[in-house]
Amino acid sequence: MPIVGNQMLGTLRRIVQEVNDAPTLEIALQRIVLRVKQAVEVDACSIYLRDSEQMYVLMATLGLNQTAVGRVRLGSEKSLIGLVGSRAEPINLDDAPSHERYQYFPDSGEDVYHGFLGVPILQQSQVLGVLAVQAVEGVRFEEDSVSFLITVAAQLANAITHAEVAGDVERLLGKGHRSDRPLLGLAGSAGVALGTAVVVYPMADLNAVPDRMVSDTAAEEQQLMAAMDTVRNDIKALLVRLKEMKVPEDDRVLFEVYLMMLDSGGMLDKILEYIQQGHWAAGALKKAVLEHVKVFEEMEDPYLSERALDIRDLGIRILAHLQNVPGQKSEYPDETVLVGEEITATLLAEVPSQKLTAVVSVRGSNNSHVAILARAMGIPAVMGVTDFPIRRVDGQNVIVDGYQGKVYIKPSATLAKEYVRLVVEENELIDELDSLHNEPAITVDGTTIPLYANTGLLSDIGPSLKCGAEGVGLYRTEFPFLIRDRFPGEEEQYQIYRQVFEAFKGCPVVIRSLDIGGDKALSYFPINEENPFLGWRGIRVTLDHPEIFLVQIRAIFRASEGNDNLNILLPMITNLSEVESAKRLISRVAKELKEEGVKIGRYQLGVMIEVPAAVFQAEQLACQVDFLSVGTNDLTQYLLAVDRNNPQVAHLFDSLHPSVLQALQHVVKCAHIHNKKVSICGEMAGDPAAAILLLAMGADSLSMNAASLPRVKWAIRNFTHQQATQLLEQALQSDSATTTRERLNLALNDIGLGGLLRAGK
Repeated sequence: MPIVGNQMLGTLRRIVQEVNDAPTLEIALQRIVLRVKQAVEVDACSIYLRDSEQMYVLMATLGLNQTAVGRVRLGSEKSLIGLVGSRAEPINLDDAPSHERYQYFPDSGEDVYHGFLGVPILQQSQVLGVLAVQAVEGVRFEEDSVSFLITVAAQLANAITHAEVAGDVERLLGKGHRSDRPLLGLAGSAGVALGTAVVVYPMADLNAVPDRMVSDTAAEEQQLMAAMDTVRNDIKALLVRLKEMKVPEDDRVLFEVYLMMLDSGGMLDKILEYIQQGHWAAGALKKAVLEHVKVFEEMEDPYLSERALDIRDLGIRILAHLQNVPGQKSEYPDETVLVGEEITATLLAEVPSQKLTAVVSVRGSNNSHVAILARAMGIPAVMGVTDFPIRRVDGQNVIVDGYQGKVYIKPSATLAKEYVRLVVEENELIDELDSLHNEPAITVDGTTIPLYANTGLLSDIGPSLKCGAEGVGLYRTEFPFLIRDRFPGEEEQYQIYRQVFEAFKGCPVVIRSLDIGGDKALSYFPINEENPFLGWRGIRVTLDHPEIFLVQIRAIFRASEGNDNLNILLPMITNLSEVESAKRLISRVAKELKEEGVKIGRYQLGVMIEVPAAVFQAEQLACQVDFLSVGTNDLTQYLLAVDRNNPQVAHLFDSLHPSVLQALQHVVKCAHIHNKKVSICGEMAGDPAAAILLLAMGADSLSMNAASLPRVKWAIRNFTHQQATQLLEQALQSDSATTTRERLNLALNDIGLGGLLRAGK
């Protein structure tokens, strides 16, 4: 009974299409058993679903008696179907009746079958049911048939998940089935909320725009400019609306970035260039936007790669006006949970703030603008929710758990009641965290550590200040370079940097010099390498092109004039000679500016410790500069040889790995030998549990995303330095990150800080 490759592919396509088109789960199950029975050429095909009592109920069959559907219920301990489910792997037998777990039901009519193949129906490691085929003849099924059934079962799992939303599974198995199994995503913004799902869709599809050549390019240019003007006016109107909604000014700055992207020469010039080549306006727009999107999507830095969504969002809005596509609905219910394939910041901002309670996006990460804005607005968000049944959730009651990245659709009354309680506790926790805004991060026994914010956009400034940041620990300067079709001039850079220094007047601002190469390629400055992450990047590029470095340093010095809070940070340092070369160039700029009448105040120079070479030369580097800043994301990646964006190995990425902790301890000790300070930045610094270890190591400051700052402060203020030191000693002796994480979580729970790990207090 072999099933050949082309037949398998054709049947799979047909099954996927028919399952997607099925109006109910019952019809989908009937179609699957029919197609599988035909494809594998078996005598019987059956589908069993697991109910709330962990029994496997026969729900569809061709080959067994139809009267057995809904009546045959098999336990997990005394049946072959239960064996497939408990093992969560295929069972392939040539004589099923002789197996000790075989259970015969007279009503089923299966006494004539000997060959048996059952595969589990799995979704997110949960067994939903079993797909089984049987043959009268006593044979083992071939490998192709096993693979085929496993693939079909995966499609069936999606159908069951979607059907649970519509209530089909509950109806088929009985009202007691309600499983409250969540859909899983990424925690984009902490918090929990209950509300009504409102599904929004893109106004237009860039990928669907066909290539088309035209002769009247002037008319196409006119249409493009009119569409861009309309989008520009839309965003300006949105800014006015946000102001009327009392959204803080600093949070509205995000949309000023959108206007800057519209006005910048990069994308517009590229679109006009394609129009001049004869492309119609929509096609030229598509080509230019997708080129810009590709540049950002290929970046390793998750913060920058998510900027691709902003560019795509603008492109879609321009295209919608070119195509005269109507906008989204303007009416939203109270407690709206905004849901979509790809929620953008502008879609989020169009919902009245008093009605918006949470966000769920099928695509995106916790570094997307919508996640950043959600954190600024204090609403929970779950991003990257796989297998989400978009078409069936509009108007449904949902629960969003932004701590664990979970979404519950049509929750049971019991679960909803529990989450209502958690929301009350969450509000109490938020009030408690807000009360710490002006308080220092000081341990119970008096050890203080400054907490700084990582930023990269002007729109980050407001949330950073609101969360009580005592300065900027890392300001990424790449974004203005990435959105243009040329290097930004000195005056353009000055205007941007000046706003950062002014906003944090009196507080330290650590501004990193341009860090391009690797994942951050510029369209107008291509770097083609087989292994860019070990190639020409960071300080290597700017030292080879001092004209880029000198202009940026001039802009930085001028922007900091009168504020006395400048700290310059050099990225990707691997050699002392790089530091010496950079210092010479910086001194040269300072001298030239002084001669021009610019007042150069006190400033400090630091280097990033993000590669193993820098770890082992930490003491020599500390002699050359004023401070060290450890980039824990890159350092962990290089030490563990793990690309955290590669799903096959991402689970191995953990900054609590013993080797990472030992490297950090070494860097701190080396710096302190020479009385130099060490700042720790990256996701590790924003992890309340890990922050306790960094405090114990003697880190002089921590720098993190603004949203993490209140929780890190809360943790530090509830520990003693002695407790932190004991945890560090245990962590340094541990043989795994998992063990260390468990100890830290237990310690947080023991002193009543469980609210840092989950919803509630």
